[in-house]
This record gives sequence, structure tokens and C-alpha cells, in this order.
Amino acid sequence: MIVREEGADRLTLGHLAVRAGVSKPVTYEHFETRTGLLINLYRWIDTERITAFRTLMAQDNRPARETVSALAKTYLACGTDQGDEFHAVGAALAGSEEKAGVYQELVDAVIEMFVEVLRPHSSLRPESLALASAALVAAGDALTSAVTRGNCSASEAAEVFSNLIGAVVQGKV
Repeated sequence: MIVREEGADRLTLGHLAVRAGVSKPVTYEHFETRTGLLINLYRWIDTERITAFRTLMAQDNRPARETVSALAKTYLACGTDQGDEFHAVGAALAGSEEKAGVYQELVDAVIEMFVEVLRPHSSLRPESLALASAALVAAGDALTSAVTRGNCSASEAAEVFSNLIGAVVQGKV
């Protein structure tokens, strides 16, 4: 993948055409703009993450402690499986209103997943749980980035994230 090997800045329609062995008009016909390419790529990566997350979190009726641990490990694993590409493409999307809108749409979907998983174990009001989940998603993304950059181990990040999620479940936020 271009982003993994060369960075998000090198992901252009022209460079993609060369790497894919197709003519430039083919890539422009499919994506129209670099923004379109980035949005499609980010949605694809995010769909892969969400699918993996839902699969791993599918077990019902877990006790709160198991849910917290599974949520922390699963979210971090889904993020680190994509390496730093997800964060690089996400950063590239931050440059325009259209990109920011797509990014926020995808973040909102992840926040809703956290709310769904934590709701049975939390006594927080729905609005408070949604806000806390937004903070957890941001923290999880920061921890994922720290792991992929080698700033901490996956187990260290999982422990910290579990503690944060546990505080939300216990209403200590």
C-alpha cells in the first residue's frame, strides 16, 4: 500500500495509477479527486475496523469487567492491525470541510458502538455515556497511535485503556 510504504502525501491519483499499472484517466474516472480517493480509502479502512470490532465484541452477556477488558483489547487490536495508515489517512482528511464531515461521520459510528457495548454496564445518563464514549474513542486512537509508533507496548496500552473504560463504567467520570 502506498500510504504504508511512502506516506499519505504520496497518495495521489497519478501515483496510484502508476502503482496500479493503469492509465491516469482510469483513476480520475473512479475517484475524481484526491479527496475522493482519501475518503474512499478511509471508509474502507474504517469498515474493516468496524467489522473486526463487531465480530470480536459479538459475545453477549459478559460481566462488566470482561466487557471492559475485551473492549480495550479489541479496539486497540483493530486500530493497530491497520498500522499507522489509518491515522495518516485520517490526518490527510482533516484538510477540508468535506473531508472533516466524512471523518466525523465515521467517528460518530465508532462512538455509537462504544455506547452500545457499555450501556448495559453503565449507570451514566445516555448523554453522559455518549460524551464519555467520545473521550474513550479519542483516547483509544491516541493509544493505538502510540503502539504503532513504538512508544508503548500493546499490553501497556490495553491496561491504560481498560482503566479508562472501567472508570466510565463505574461512573467515575
